[in-house]
Amino acid sequence: PGIYVCAKCGHELFSSRAKYEHSSPWPAFTETLRQGSVAKRQERPGALKVTCGKCGNGLGHEFLNDGPQRGQSRF
Repeated sequence: PGIYVCAKCGHELFSSRAKYEHSSPWPAFTETLRQGSVAKRQERPGALKVTCGKCGNGLGHEFLNDGPQRGQSRF
């Protein structure tokens, strides 16, 4: 429980309240903590590259429409 932060700079990224079980081996979240928590850029259709909103550290991807409910994204 708590807040997930960037391993490089400590910037707050996700709340444990947005975490859910997914078949991937990595933690999965439905939303960021704040609007500026992460930065995103299109990488390929259906996937955005996600970086820390403060230092630019790579965090993985946002997969559009792949969350636990229809229309939700998965980080």
